Amino acid sequence: MNDKATSDQSVKRTDREEDLVEHLRGLLKASEDLPPERILAETLKVSRHSLRKALKVLRDNGELTPAKSGRRAHSETSSPAPSSAKLVQSTNPLEVMEMRLMIEPALARLAALRASPDEIAHILQTAHSPADLSPAQADQDFHRAVAAGSRNSLASELHILLHRVQNDARLRFTDADSDEHTTVERVKARDLEHQRIAAAIASRDPLTAERAMFDHLERTQRKLMGLGMRPGDAA
Repeated sequence: MNDKATSDQSVKRTDREEDLVEHLRGLLKASEDLPPERILAETLKVSRHSLRKALKVLRDNGELTPAKSGRRAHSETSSPAPSSAKLVQSTNPLEVMEMRLMIEPALARLAALRASPDEIAHILQTAHSPADLSPAQADQDFHRAVAAGSRNSLASELHILLHRVQNDARLRFTDADSDEHTTVERVKARDLEHQRIAAAIASRDPLTAERAMFDHLERTQRKLMGLGMRPGDAA
């Protein structure tokens, strides 16, 4: 087989892998959990090897936790994890923000210490909101990237669960937080805050990363509590 044919096959294989990753992303948006690997591979008509590579991409990006791709997550003998729907019934937006303030600054500090070069590159990339993503999704992608960079799977899973609870319609902070009310200026201001966090992580400065994340989330908490915004705060 000549070099050109080998190169063409490699490009096609890469395209198929990217298509599989995107398909899995769509499944995750429709449901909190994916089926077991065997069933998923049969349904999608792909090899278990290809499926596991695609799942690894999602896990590395913080879009899927390790427990969700393994057999333990679907064991009949394991205790069921609390669903976000159940948690919504017993919590409120203030409690969600309190937990985020406890967890996410620590994740930013750990990311500054532990994140790989690829994970840091992803954090820097997601600190800039793409034009083709909603403001809410862009914000969530950044925070997931930081959580993934912390290299603490348990803390990362707790972070994902908090975001799922927060994203429930009954826990929307205010109408102004919805995408249709998010102005270009607000997105720019929020991105600047994200970029400060990302720069500290990239500089391997854990204390600055932790403080920048705390300040970023505290501004959201102040808005939620109706305390008013301070100069320089992102709406």
